[in-house]
Amino acid sequence: MTRAAFETPIEDTGDALAGPWRQPRQMLHAQVYDSHASIHDDATAQKLGFKGGTIEGPTHFSQFVPLCERLWGRDWFESGCISAHYRNAAFEGEDVQAIVDKPANGARHAAIRMVKRDGTEVLRGSVSVGADAPPSALDLRLTELKPLTDAVILRDISVGMTTAPQTVKMDFEQNMGELYPFSLADKLKVITEPSPYYQDASPWGRPIIPVEMLSVLFQYLSKKDGLPVRGPAVGLFADQEIRLVAGPLFVGESYRVQRKVVALSGSKRTESLWARTEAFDSEGRLVATMLLNSASLKESYAPYQQEYAALGRG
Repeated sequence: MTRAAFETPIEDTGDALAGPWRQPRQMLHAQVYDSHASIHDDATAQKLGFKGGTIEGPTHFSQFVPLCERLWGRDWFESGCISAHYRNAAFEGEDVQAIVDKPANGARHAAIRMVKRDGTEVLRGSVSVGADAPPSALDLRLTELKPLTDAVILRDISVGMTTAPQTVKMDFEQNMGELYPFSLADKLKVITEPSPYYQDASPWGRPIIPVEMLSVLFQYLSKKDGLPVRGPAVGLFADQEIRLVAGPLFVGESYRVQRKVVALSGSKRTESLWARTEAFDSEGRLVATMLLNSASLKESYAPYQQEYAALGRG
């Protein structure tokens, strides 16, 4: 008999399902981007106006999984999608809560949000199951982007650029490199919502990779992509969607991943590269995708003002 997926206490508020207050762990203090510390390093983050190293966005996805599993059961692990716009950073020691609105009339999609104790929204977006679900939060957001003009950090990037395929896998004790200086085993010791499915007792007969760790798997070799982003510059995840097409994905199994630039956008402080990663199994089947907005902070790129002025508009 398969064990229950989660023991997470869930509150039914009538209109929504709410998970418990959690304090996610920050595991990226030692993360290195372009030979410099990342936004998850306290000193680096503080220089850029944050109060400390931020919790990496997809860490929050784990708190939504028990709520989605309550709504859709096994379908969530096989064809679930979580799509989120990160609105405010969360920091270690802060309480955050995941909330999923109840789908109307048995619908296969719902709105989500995560909040702090003071009501600050950490993220907002959507969840769904099945290939026939309505457009996700980021599907809609892509249609509303402010175009990137006068690019500096992303001057050499164009929509449609595609990376060479790479083969990735995640074993329990495998350190995931400079970008993710920890292992799945390390994560499972502190994950906010533990599950036997992540260890040895899943309905699929082997351990599955948690949805938040799919981000790690897909980004594992991204430093080798060769996309001509100027740097060094500090970046952060501003939007992210993980969609299971023929899930779940399994511990110890190899997958082929490839990225494509699907949009470029900008704001006062950032230049954003939107890339869609596709993951294929050993039989060539598309098993999952990830849409990621990597936003580079202009002020963290030392020659930004000089190079912007050289465009003739500075």
